[in-house]
Amino acid sequence: MDLNREYAAHQQALMSAEVAHSDSDRRACLARASDIAARIGAFQRRLGAAAACAWSASQLATTASA
Repeated sequence: MDLNREYAAHQQALMSAEVAHSDSDRRACLARASDIAARIGAFQRRLGAAAACAWSASQLATTASA
């Protein structure tokens, strides 16, 4: 997995959500960001990466506030 590409795609999805023209577009962008975040978190956990816990917690907080 290319983490730089995944992080960039995640950021792009979040930025697209901010400028979405409709609620459904916004929700679709946030869902895409959530899917990407889940892939990143799963990858990090498989590697035993310490950052995985922090990444997962931040995504849960973001999802809860959306």
